[in-house]
Amino acid sequence: MKKVTMVFTISVIIAVLFVLWGAFAPDQLASVTGDIQQFLQTNFGWFYLIVASVILVFAIYLIFSKYGKIKLGKDDEEPEYGLISWFAMLFSAGMGIGIVFYGVAEPLQHYLTPPYGDPGTKQAASDAMRFSFFHWGLHPWGMYAVIALALAYFKFRKGAPGLISATFYPLIGDRVKGWVGKLIDIIAVFATIFGVATSLGLGAAQINGGLHYIFPNIPISIMVQFIIIAIVTVLFILSAISGLGRGIKWLSNSNVLVAIILMLFLLFAGNTGFLLSYFTTTLGSYLQNLADMSLNISPFDEQHGEWMQGWTLFYWAWWIAWAPFVGTFIARVSRGRTIREFMIGVLVVPTIFCALWFSVFGGTGIYLERIMNANLGNVINTQGVEVSLFAVLAQFPLSTFTSLLAIILISTFFITSADSATFVLGMQTTNGSLNPPNITKVIWGILVSAAALILLWSGGLTALQTASIIAAFPFAFILIFIMFSLMKAFREEVKIRKRLERKKQQQ
Repeated sequence: MKKVTMVFTISVIIAVLFVLWGAFAPDQLASVTGDIQQFLQTNFGWFYLIVASVILVFAIYLIFSKYGKIKLGKDDEEPEYGLISWFAMLFSAGMGIGIVFYGVAEPLQHYLTPPYGDPGTKQAASDAMRFSFFHWGLHPWGMYAVIALALAYFKFRKGAPGLISATFYPLIGDRVKGWVGKLIDIIAVFATIFGVATSLGLGAAQINGGLHYIFPNIPISIMVQFIIIAIVTVLFILSAISGLGRGIKWLSNSNVLVAIILMLFLLFAGNTGFLLSYFTTTLGSYLQNLADMSLNISPFDEQHGEWMQGWTLFYWAWWIAWAPFVGTFIARVSRGRTIREFMIGVLVVPTIFCALWFSVFGGTGIYLERIMNANLGNVINTQGVEVSLFAVLAQFPLSTFTSLLAIILISTFFITSADSATFVLGMQTTNGSLNPPNITKVIWGILVSAAALILLWSGGLTALQTASIIAAFPFAFILIFIMFSLMKAFREEVKIRKRLERKKQQQ
């Protein structure tokens, strides 16, 4: 524990106090955080939308800018990981549990409770998939890409510590080593804790729902979810201790393989032509309406305004809360790539995969509900949104096998997201160490799981959403300043290069 910093000590104390608050006064915790969430969503919804949109525009600009050739490392460095492993690791860390939990549930819920108009119509079906693409497409990956780029650039090219605060050096200089830098890192740590705890809570709820659907004697209850989190916590801590190259890399590759197998099964077992047509049509509609969806908070449309509060604003806050964790992890595995290659890879490939995933799983759910009258809406209303995936799989052959495969997939995504988070939290609280001590990772693994348990205990899925929205607010300001810091650093690097080239020409 020699590398432990003041950031670690302060963060652990505050995290323990939060866990104790939730354990001894869960109703008070739920009430206080609920009031804060309501205040932020009502008064700062516009802020979340603008921040997310500006970040995406900035990410796209970098692809075409003169800075695209700059390497995240020395000029002669080659990428540390191959393309397939790189995509697998960044995708598993960035989306994991979320796409499995919401793959069926979100489009189906949008169809049954649409952002505009009446439920169950053709327009509702079109909007349902378009907004699912919107929530899981370019915006979240833009956030991840920008913070990951900043971390990788300053760490691998400038030799700075792998800390969020180190990316502020062009703006505040040596003050990054003082209290300002420590405050930035502590905010990043707490955004990570609650962003990841949200995912772990969703994962535990869905594993519980799947087990109940297959084995009705297993109840859907907080106690079962506690047991699930306890078991998986032990597994992901063991994975984190095994190291990035072995544990996380192997599990990430396995996750993507199992996810693709499950997706292809549903694609070809279902109405393949319909699903691919749905994907193609929605992709065009998504790109065509991207600007309008990005900034439309509907001040004069109460239905859409309330829908935005429950969906888009939650997602934007969740992605912002996840950004320090996913950004740090993506930066760690992206050494040696150019800015252009990095931005295209992080923005485009996961966006297309997510779009295809939602088209297959969500499209199948809507097809079953709209064309086959499978009454999935009633199943969700009576048993909970966490069983929606298993209700769809039950309509196809080998349903028990595919449901068990889905539970395994959720569990392994749970492990990869959590062990990546313990690595990142360890890194952020040991002055940017690329190999944080195992004891540090174990402590953070236990605290993140405890936070997920407390949030489930105090308010279930609603509490998980609340935590993300609150944690994201201060970190959104950090993301804004990171963009200014990057531009200042890039301009300075270009100036230095031009100066050196002129000197060579004069010689």
